[in-house]
Amino acid sequence: MSRVDLAELDFFSPDVQECPFHVYRQLQDEAPVWQMPGTNVFVVTRYNDVREIIRDPGRFSSSFSALLNAGSSNDDATAIYQQGYEMVETLLTQDPPRHRVYRNLVNKVFSNKRIEGMRPDIEAITESLINDWIDEGEVDLLNRFCVPLPIYVIADQLGVPRSELTLLKKWSDASASRLGRLADEDQQIQNAKDIVEFQHYFADLIDRMREHPEDNIISDLANNTIDEGRLLTKPEALGMIQQILVAGNETSTNAIAGGVVLLIQNPDEQAKLRGNPELINSAVEEILRLETPTSGMWRRATQDTEIDGVAIPEGSFLMVRFAAGNRDESIFPCGGDMRVDRDNADSHLAFGQGTHFCLGAQLARTELQVALTALLQRTDNWALVEGKNSLKHHPNVLLRGLMDLHIAFDKVS
Repeated sequence: MSRVDLAELDFFSPDVQECPFHVYRQLQDEAPVWQMPGTNVFVVTRYNDVREIIRDPGRFSSSFSALLNAGSSNDDATAIYQQGYEMVETLLTQDPPRHRVYRNLVNKVFSNKRIEGMRPDIEAITESLINDWIDEGEVDLLNRFCVPLPIYVIADQLGVPRSELTLLKKWSDASASRLGRLADEDQQIQNAKDIVEFQHYFADLIDRMREHPEDNIISDLANNTIDEGRLLTKPEALGMIQQILVAGNETSTNAIAGGVVLLIQNPDEQAKLRGNPELINSAVEEILRLETPTSGMWRRATQDTEIDGVAIPEGSFLMVRFAAGNRDESIFPCGGDMRVDRDNADSHLAFGQGTHFCLGAQLARTELQVALTALLQRTDNWALVEGKNSLKHHPNVLLRGLMDLHIAFDKVS
């Protein structure tokens, strides 16, 4: 791949986001802390630099919600958002110590013990989904497996009927698209409509759970208290539900789909995994490293500082690129290659680190382990269906996920 002129590079263009890996490597070699020309945005690509930033909330704040609306001139979308609830900082865009107040409300729901207790239910959903198409020999794996599996799991935890899958996915996609900042004007308007619809649906559900509490996340958020006894406001509760919905399904959907493609493209590694099923946990970590469904995240400099010798003025925004750090050759030799038995695969940054370590990390890991184990046990001879796979990804600055995945397979007798 030819080198790019960094003075002309539009890092956030759809073309670069679709195929970014040669750009990551060049930036790591030439400008690991690179200032986008004419902006106050720095792109950080080396593993150790990314790690330093995300573990230091004192210098690098997660309060970047203003960036989501920066530069927006879509008056129609703005008018639609005014029909909903304001966005307030809770989990993703909140700093400690305030972040801990909100995080404590949901930590128990995503504890390792609780997630492990959910494994039989995840296995049952997985088997049921596979049963629906196992005799067909070809399947739209994205929409008939990768999407519904984590949506059903998170729907159960939220207390929403599984029949609402289409709505939940639509709302999750709209939230992810808004966060990703690459939507065109028409998509921005549709995102606004979908997000406001989401807000009113769950605002009504919060009211019902306050009148008649149940054992689910929505009821917990509706009725638990903070700040010496007050209930969460509607904007606080809705912001947390929105983030849980996205985090609870996007990572797993994208990693399962991407993992299947990786195993198809690396048949020797697939054969190694089939022959040594005890490698599944290591393989899942390697898939998360290579796919990195959350490609990066924003931070804001709270003071004049520096990273790797580069001056960062107060108020600058930093795009910490997890996906680049996960292929840093100084940490992961032959970082672009798949090795299902890689010794240090679990050192990846796919879930971040520090205060904002991904709330749903253990759930995503469990879903990947269960999904890939079942697919490998029940199907064989995977192949991409000719003419049905673009292998392109949704345009998004922060999240990376395939737009389609159709595979042919043989049923294991």
